[in-house]
Amino acid sequence: MNDISPSPERRQIAPGGSRSLLPSPDQRERLRKRRAFKDHFSRYGIGIAGVGVVAALAMIFVYLFSEVAPLFRSASVSPQASYSVPGVDADDELVHLALERYNILGSSFSRSGRATFFEVADGDVRASFELPTPDGAEVSAVGVGAPRSQSIAYGFDNGQVALGVVEYEMTFPDNQRHIEPELTQPLGDEPITLDEQGRALSVIGVQVSDRGSYIAGATDDGRLLVASFDTRQNLMTGEVTVEQIVVELPAIEGEPQQILIDGRFRHLYVSDERGYIHHFDISNLNDVEYVEAVQVTDSGYVSSMAYLNGTVSVIAGTSEGELSQWIPVRDSHNAYSLVRIRDFASYNGAIRHIQPEYIRRGFLVGDDRGNVGIHYTTSGRDLFQSSLSDQAIRMTAISPSNNLALIADQGNQLQVAEVNNPHPEISISALWSKVWYEGRSEPRYVWQASSGSNEFEPKMSLMPLTIGTLKAAFYAMLFATPLALMGAVYTAYFMTPRLRGKVKPTIEIMEALPTVILGFLAGLWLAPFIEGSLPAVFSILIFIPLAMLATAYAWSRLPENLRNAIPEGWEAVLLLPTILLVGWLSVTMSPYLEIWLFDGSMRQWLTNIGINYDQRNALVVGIAMGFAVIPTIFSIAEDAVFNVPRHLTQGSLALGATRWQTVMGVVLPTASPGMFSAVMMGFGRAVGETMIVLMATGNSPIMNFNIFEGMRTLSANIAVELPETAVGSSHFRVLFLAALVLLGFTFVINTAAEIVRQRLRKRYSSL
Repeated sequence: MNDISPSPERRQIAPGGSRSLLPSPDQRERLRKRRAFKDHFSRYGIGIAGVGVVAALAMIFVYLFSEVAPLFRSASVSPQASYSVPGVDADDELVHLALERYNILGSSFSRSGRATFFEVADGDVRASFELPTPDGAEVSAVGVGAPRSQSIAYGFDNGQVALGVVEYEMTFPDNQRHIEPELTQPLGDEPITLDEQGRALSVIGVQVSDRGSYIAGATDDGRLLVASFDTRQNLMTGEVTVEQIVVELPAIEGEPQQILIDGRFRHLYVSDERGYIHHFDISNLNDVEYVEAVQVTDSGYVSSMAYLNGTVSVIAGTSEGELSQWIPVRDSHNAYSLVRIRDFASYNGAIRHIQPEYIRRGFLVGDDRGNVGIHYTTSGRDLFQSSLSDQAIRMTAISPSNNLALIADQGNQLQVAEVNNPHPEISISALWSKVWYEGRSEPRYVWQASSGSNEFEPKMSLMPLTIGTLKAAFYAMLFATPLALMGAVYTAYFMTPRLRGKVKPTIEIMEALPTVILGFLAGLWLAPFIEGSLPAVFSILIFIPLAMLATAYAWSRLPENLRNAIPEGWEAVLLLPTILLVGWLSVTMSPYLEIWLFDGSMRQWLTNIGINYDQRNALVVGIAMGFAVIPTIFSIAEDAVFNVPRHLTQGSLALGATRWQTVMGVVLPTASPGMFSAVMMGFGRAVGETMIVLMATGNSPIMNFNIFEGMRTLSANIAVELPETAVGSSHFRVLFLAALVLLGFTFVINTAAEIVRQRLRKRYSSL
């Protein structure tokens, strides 16, 4: 403490000769300046701290926005170099382009059967290969498999087929990456006969996967053939034998234009010049079924179609520039039909080529007027469309890393273009609207962001997570709010001070209990207990309130001298035996209730009436999270009720109101702003809770409010998936978007709550 007593030499002499204990004028001035300095320091210090808090919150928003903003940027294509297509002569025709994953080598395939591998940077030829051609035969059709298979098939005018597969061998001489291309022939060094009649193949389709190889073709006399090939290699001699099955398909109306085969060798599609796609079921080659014909366009023909990654979705382009996505959808009879699920922006010219991406559901498009576009199916986004040539686009290729493209026009001029398209799978509709995913019978909200397969279609709808967050908070608040508010009113207004001094700190200290402990207990003890004692849970919820009312009624009927023996404010202690007794009876009678009312198992009874039951469900979360939220609501609400001015309650009682009427008419309206704040604080606590919902919900991202099923919340999802995702990926940024949604949600709720609180305060300020 500062010694403010005046020094001996400056002590004032009081009248009568005694020394004054008051400070001198100089000392008072110094004290005034010191207090003024402290006041200014405190005022500006608190102001700066407040601004710092707001700035910190703003910086959190800015950081989250910086991570989320790239998700919604469009793609860009920037030409880097241009040269003539290597390996394709003026009198030849380019039939296929490809890029390897490191963007070092490109490959071109000509109609004559030549495969040329060249340096992407300058077009210098690295290697060249020739597929075997039957003597005296000419190429009459070319088919390309899915991009991941790197396969191409040449059909000849004698009914034979040659199949080639591109492979790359990587070495590191002198610590430098060197890629050596090779064109292998998995079906042998000689062409395979597809049509025993020796007719020319006008159209050919091919698919190569780890399940084998399939080739389909249309002959010039209108027949459709499909063949399966099973290769086996002798371990001793290295000799390769090929087992071949050839089946003739049912005839179709129209002239075949293109053939596609899926990677599971179940569906085969044939487009014709009338604008139809014909669907065949080839899962059993001994019994091939013609399924249907679907009309893609009524004003032209299907000029190009291609499988996307996974070989489920078919992208069809028409002579009128239309683009659409089709998938096989299974009905209730386990039969497939081709369904049009999505359309994309149209082009000015006919679609000449569709090039799917290797590991995503995107694709490049080129038309006959030199326009090139980039689209993505899951998000339904048209990411890029621009004219890149004054001639028709002949062929396009995209790198497996999706950052480089080759674009060849009708004049065999090749453009090397840098592609910037990091997050095409995200859009507002994909995040918040129903999306028709592959393998689904209808549009749905789904969160399934990753899988072990490269053919997986990411599903990143935030709706299941948002609904799960609201569901968890709703049931927690449903459990906690009545108990906390009514307990706060009773503790602050009715309870004796001595008992209040024990109850209030006990409940408040519950807030210090780590939520991971509550989650642990909820997941490992409470969830199995509730599953095995469902009748007990509902008996407790029903009979304890009834038993409390019955106890209160019985107490009111006791003789007055007995009731006066218990001091006022201690009545709650009398309810403890009742609560314990009813709880014990409910648990004890639970097995018998299951036998009498639910045929031995209440869980099975719920399943039989169509209500799913998961062990870790919203009921468990509501109870566990309710215990975490109760101290927050109780503490704030109790303080609000306790701080109601005494003159208000005493005036009400003096005018003849009962204590209950005083609570309803005076205490609750006056304390309502604080009680409302308590509820909102508890709601914010429930919305942001992580560990309890992480350990006690099952983390199933489902869309319902069934109290017997679990959920996945935004916060729990971030905690589970953020450590496993790649930094900067779409999944990574969507998790940041989930954090932004959660932060924005709590910010909006708290802002609205503060507005309501201020209005309540203003309304009841006159009391």
